This record gives sequence, structure tokens and C-alpha cells, in this order.
Amino acid sequence: MTSAPDTRQRGSADLWLDAATKILCDAGIDAVKIMPLANQLGLSRTGFYWHFKDRAALLDALIARWEARNTGNLVARTEAYAETICEAIFNIFDCWLDEELFDSRMDLAIRNWARTDPALQSRVDAADDRRRQAVEAMFSHFGYSETEAEVRAMTVIYTQIGHLSMQVHETRWKHVARMPDFVEVFTGQRPSQSDVGRFMSRHLND
Repeated sequence: MTSAPDTRQRGSADLWLDAATKILCDAGIDAVKIMPLANQLGLSRTGFYWHFKDRAALLDALIARWEARNTGNLVARTEAYAETICEAIFNIFDCWLDEELFDSRMDLAIRNWARTDPALQSRVDAADDRRRQAVEAMFSHFGYSETEAEVRAMTVIYTQIGHLSMQVHETRWKHVARMPDFVEVFTGQRPSQSDVGRFMSRHLND
């Protein structure tokens, strides 16, 4: 009877997923293969099968990670406490600045992968719809009409997707400094200095 590989040989499921995520973002889905992953991690191929049935199971886990991290966290931020719509939008903007909440490179990589995978494209469409509905519900909560909430939610979501697709490069300071103006565009209201101050303190005092 063959004994199971120890932890040093098999790693952890998260370790394999982290490496697969990096390869997906750097080189695309076709580059996510078991042996290159094992070689990169210095682990055994047998160790991979301790955590995943096969490559398809690994890919399913990658998609599930994307759904939980990006869509799940974005929806959670729309439901976070906020006294004003401006503060609520700033809560969403946390996602664009904290990779633990929203992995922008993975979002783009998943969208690129979906172009050649109809089943994944359906899941991307469903995720986008869930994000839009969550942002729309947030606007509705603050008194926007049904039509206005829908249009403003689409503006928020589509602007971010466009930002990702164009791979805009700018300094973190410049990116954060522009956000109060984006809040005004998205909401039709100028954020208060206290709203801006709380947001800036979260992201410019690192």
C-alpha cells in the first residue's frame, strides 16, 4: 500500500490554487497545467491529486475562488453600513483598492478565458448580473427610482469592467484622489469631507 505524500510533498489546496491563479493571470488558461504547477512549486504530481481529482477540478476551484472573492466581496460591500449613498459607493471602491477584497487581474483573466468557454461565459454573465443587482439595490435603498437605480448601477459596474479591460495604469495616489469625483458622477451628489476623509484614511495612510 502506497503511503500518502507528506505535507512537504503535497502542499495545500490553497498553495496549488495560488500558483494556478498566478499562471492564469500571467499566461492564460492554456498555461494552467498540472506538471508545470508541480515543477514551479517544487512539489510532486501525486501531491496535486491529494487535493484535486484532475485538472478540471482545479479549474472549477479557480472559478469558485473568483466568484467568492470578487463577486461575493463586492456584494458584501454594497450591504455594508453606510449613512449616505456617497459612503456606500466608497465602500464599493474599497474593492478596487484592496486585492484581498477584489482581484482585478483575476477578473480580467477569467473574462478572457470565458471568451473561449461558453459555460464559463454563462457564469460570468450571472456574476455580472448579481453584481449589478446588488449595486442597484443599494441605490434603491437610498431613495433612487427604479430606473435611475438601474442606470446608475450599470454605470458603476460597466465603468469598472472597462477600467479593467483597458488595463489603465496610474499611481495609487492619483487613482484614490480621483475617487471622490467618481462618487459625484455615479451618485449625482458631492461626498462630504467626512466621507472623503474616512475613505482616504483607509487607503492613503499605509
